[in-house]
Amino acid sequence: MRLTTKGRYAVTAMLDLALNARQGPTCLAEISKRQEISLSYLEQLFARLRRAQLVKSVRGPGGGYQLAQSPADISVARVIDAVNESVDATRCQGLSDCQRGDICLTHHLWCELSQEIHGFLDGITLGTLVERHEVQHIAARQRRRTDDATIAVSPS
Repeated sequence: MRLTTKGRYAVTAMLDLALNARQGPTCLAEISKRQEISLSYLEQLFARLRRAQLVKSVRGPGGGYQLAQSPADISVARVIDAVNESVDATRCQGLSDCQRGDICLTHHLWCELSQEIHGFLDGITLGTLVERHEVQHIAARQRRRTDDATIAVSPS
């Protein structure tokens, strides 16, 4: 069982947006640099997040993306669901055809595990994650690293 890159990147990008909300709208290029996620991949993810009304775009100079709701109101599960991902522990992706077209002995066990994981992630919000000291520490390190890289390439 695993969460795909799409779900992981969506949660990472949304957490980055929440962590940097005080600075106003955040452009995807900044998230791309800090999180080392392809800009074109972020554009695809944010189109889905916007359709799910989790983010809103701000046009013009200083534009970018903002959370459409408070970080405390956006669960990790909602972010994963918004990009059409699921956390599925079954071998058959929940289709009940695990054993030559029929349901296997442990199908219901793995379905229940998938539901438990979804419930767990639904109980964790971006607001909860933003408050974690380890998350704040990592975010500060990422900002320093991208700030240092910007200074290093700036003409003197």
